[in-house]
Amino acid sequence: MTTSNLTSHDFVVVYYIGNRKTGTLHIVTHKNGVTTIEHFPTAPDTGLEKMRKPILVGMTAERQVVLLNPSTKETHIETAFPVDGFPAHLYADPYSNRDWFMNDGDKDTGNDTLNCGDKGSSVTVIANTASRLDVQYLKTICVGRGHHQAAFTAPSPAAPAMPRRAYISNLNDGTISVIGSDEKDAEHYLKLLATINLCKSEHEDGIAHKIPTARDGESEARGVAGNAGATFQPNSAFPHGLAYSSVTGKLYNLNSGYGTLAVINPLTNAIETRTPLKGYSNLFAVPSGEQNGRYLIARGADRKTDPNHVIAKIAVLDTVTQRVVDHLDLPDIYFSKYYFNAESTKLYMTTGNSGSPEQQANIKPDVLLVFDLTALPKLRLIQEIKTGPAGSVTFLVKDGVTDLVFSSNAEAGSLVVIDGKSDEIMETIAVTEGASHARIWMLGERA
Repeated sequence: MTTSNLTSHDFVVVYYIGNRKTGTLHIVTHKNGVTTIEHFPTAPDTGLEKMRKPILVGMTAERQVVLLNPSTKETHIETAFPVDGFPAHLYADPYSNRDWFMNDGDKDTGNDTLNCGDKGSSVTVIANTASRLDVQYLKTICVGRGHHQAAFTAPSPAAPAMPRRAYISNLNDGTISVIGSDEKDAEHYLKLLATINLCKSEHEDGIAHKIPTARDGESEARGVAGNAGATFQPNSAFPHGLAYSSVTGKLYNLNSGYGTLAVINPLTNAIETRTPLKGYSNLFAVPSGEQNGRYLIARGADRKTDPNHVIAKIAVLDTVTQRVVDHLDLPDIYFSKYYFNAESTKLYMTTGNSGSPEQQANIKPDVLLVFDLTALPKLRLIQEIKTGPAGSVTFLVKDGVTDLVFSSNAEAGSLVVIDGKSDEIMETIAVTEGASHARIWMLGERA
């Protein structure tokens, strides 16, 4: 227990830290100017293979851990955390109470052998209760192979006929899986509706591809949407960056392997246009009310131009004009994760290590970059906060306004507390011994 100068701020942050195989949970509580650290009880390693290890969904307000059993598909609440449990990569559907957990599959094959055999990997969908203290397992759906990203569509004033769908990109297959996400549409709800093949045949010359057969129980009638001649699956499109714009009613997918942006019509799942977008490895939308998704942020890294310096690349794309309207090149920076504050006025980008030994000697893997989104479509870097190697970021929000920003320093095992208005560091709290990976979230929220 320590005294603190955060006298006007009360919070409870859950801190996961580990080596990507095993980890521990810790609870950082600040109340009435006093900070306490609770080391959550642990349970032994389950000894299960990767596909069957318990998935950490979150922690209840009563400080009990919520786990999902991949084998039985049951969720349960425990008072001890199995050290080999892991916080899965998830996307929250902004139009419902559902979370979508991404399963990248077996490291060698990309298959979820537990649920999909040798036919692909999967996503698991859960529903949050009104109190968010418990969850309901809904379904595990087989999709394509490789790392996944997700985007969700829904009706908007600009696109009132838009169906509710989940789009899941499949990095290794070069495809996008289309899944129904409207609980009122029982015929299509949580069912695989189509697979969009992102292949552009002229980019595949000289590349050997295996064209998989339909999954068991599926017919070829579900079809493959895309341009004529797109016959290779898997292919080298390498989709990594998927965003929906309610302003245009279109879906935008970055084909990082081709260096192109595919614009998809969710009403038909057809690729309408492809435009060059080279040098970027991820793409995401800026949430901003009625202008939700008008602007997309592309980010990447240039390791070739300067042998001594990695150059981070960040750009703004206007979905209305389909043009890059601003960009910045930042030397000695490698972008890692991105976060928006509650007001969507700031973008927080964590950094990591990458490049050759010469480039790593100059890189800054221990800063958190803050961009001003009120200046869009112009990019404006307003702060570089030296937090230490950041694992993740979360926010304390009061009445819709960001009060505090938290950043986890995995290397030091500490929690960095940042003022939500000035972005100045207010305090650094020692939590536990350092490790390679850390993740933080507010108590009662999803991991």
